[in-house]
Amino acid sequence: MTFLDIVNMVSGWVWGPPLLVLIVGTGIFLTLRLGFLQVTTLPYALKLAFSKNQDHKSEGDISHFQALMTALAATVGTGNIVGVATAVVLGGPGAVFWMWLSAFFGMATKYAEAILAVKYRIEDKNGEMAGGPMYYLERGLGQKWLGVLFAFFGAIAAFGIGNMVQTNSVSSVVQATFHVPTWITGVVLTVLTALVILGGIKSIGRVTAFFVPIMALFYLIAGLIIMIMNISEVPGAIGLILKSAFTGDAVVGGSIGAAIRWGVARGVFSNEAGLGSAPIAAAAAKTDYPARQALVSMTQVFIDTIIICSITGITLVMGGIYHDGLKGAELTTATFELLIGAPGPYIVAIGLIFFAYSTVLGWAYYGEKCFSYLFGESAIKYYRIVYVLAVFVGAVATLDTVWGIADIMNGLMAFPNLIGLLGLSGVIVAETKRFRQTMLEEKRSAANLKG
Repeated sequence: MTFLDIVNMVSGWVWGPPLLVLIVGTGIFLTLRLGFLQVTTLPYALKLAFSKNQDHKSEGDISHFQALMTALAATVGTGNIVGVATAVVLGGPGAVFWMWLSAFFGMATKYAEAILAVKYRIEDKNGEMAGGPMYYLERGLGQKWLGVLFAFFGAIAAFGIGNMVQTNSVSSVVQATFHVPTWITGVVLTVLTALVILGGIKSIGRVTAFFVPIMALFYLIAGLIIMIMNISEVPGAIGLILKSAFTGDAVVGGSIGAAIRWGVARGVFSNEAGLGSAPIAAAAAKTDYPARQALVSMTQVFIDTIIICSITGITLVMGGIYHDGLKGAELTTATFELLIGAPGPYIVAIGLIFFAYSTVLGWAYYGEKCFSYLFGESAIKYYRIVYVLAVFVGAVATLDTVWGIADIMNGLMAFPNLIGLLGLSGVIVAETKRFRQTMLEEKRSAANLKG
């Protein structure tokens, strides 16, 4: 047995049924305790996230919108194209339904993570906000050792899942589509990454706030055009997704169990609800109440999985070639080409380039905050330098082992984080009740002003 075989075996254990059940179970538990908050407050949350009147007076480093875009930058990545294709191949069309369901409950999880991140954040020696699972595990739950574990896993995972795996995907697709050597792509990505992340969270926030909405709209509009051009296929595709969710139809497995396993796993891989990464960005937001930013953060799962992943998933089912032996980006590219013609491969390539690059930026911030928690703020500059160099390595190297190790670390992040969410669920509920009262008062004030 090779080292890679061992890594893949351990990855299979980490991402096995126990973790997936724990992640979804935590989401269901929080959904019930919060009274299906992701349904009742979603319109308000979306309005808050995209409002022109952002909070600029409260403590924090970046606006609600910039915090959301930074988190979206980290999550809208290869998972939205490659991950969804993997789910459909291994779990069948029904995997898309289970991806939706896990995202629905994941919205409550993401809300809970953000509320704790803001409540227990601190101001570090550089005058910046620092928060996330490591801080609410230490300051809220009183279990610093769990915080150290999370930070250790997160700092390592950032190099793989957030960096080298992403840049490798970019260099591969650029070489295949535009015939550009991988080393040239590596140099360009390295320079672009350095220009942004060496400036810290305010620089990252400004850049992601500019181009994340553009890249998301580009992919969304392209997907909608494909659906409109093939509108007669859409009802059948959605019907097949719903039917297969409870009957199973996959290349490997072919059972309802395969649909659930791969739908949930790839959904979590895409939106990261429960892993504890996104609350690190939420903690940097300017906000007067933890719950206000938490509602904004909750919309990330809705945008990432319910909207963007659905474009890929429904399109793949419409194309119907997921049984033909193609995998990952190759399958998505072939499907887009089948449904829209020559522009298809370029849509997927451009989407993948921007999705992956944005993930590199978002995870740079996650990784450095985990690293500074372990070794102090003075160590951040060294982390950034190594992170930038890893961008080039990822673009030109073979990464099977790196991917496997990063996948393990990414999964291990979830265990201490979920312990924190369950242990502090009473705090989450109390903060939510406090903000609901504030929402009522704001509505009354607004009504009085109109009257």
